[in-house]
Amino acid sequence: MTQAAKSILVFGIYLAAVGVVIVLAPNVLLLLLGLPGTNEVWIRVVGVLTLFLAFFFIQAARQNVTEFFRWTVYVRSVFILFLAAFVLFGLAGPTLILFGVIDLLGAIWTGLALRSAAKGA
Repeated sequence: MTQAAKSILVFGIYLAAVGVVIVLAPNVLLLLLGLPGTNEVWIRVVGVLTLFLAFFFIQAARQNVTEFFRWTVYVRSVFILFLAAFVLFGLAGPTLILFGVIDLLGAIWTGLALRSAAKGA
């Protein structure tokens, strides 16, 4: 497995863990993020979607879908900007930015791995 694939696999496992928490105990995560708890189904739907994303990441890593890896670098790099905007507009507490930091660090890891592989090829 390439280093880029490993970075995607690790991120997929992280997404799976977050998805499970959101489906099974969403208010734990919401309260940690400074958001109000809810009994509405929408948060669990987000958890299921997160699990689906995890599946795509894990399968792409297993199949070494390099093009998918590149796409994720762009999207994961921008995610932090959206979360920062939510915090700046008072829609969420600053803890939310931690998710963006995790995405950004994962994107950097994947991007560097892809660049290293390209130089070695």
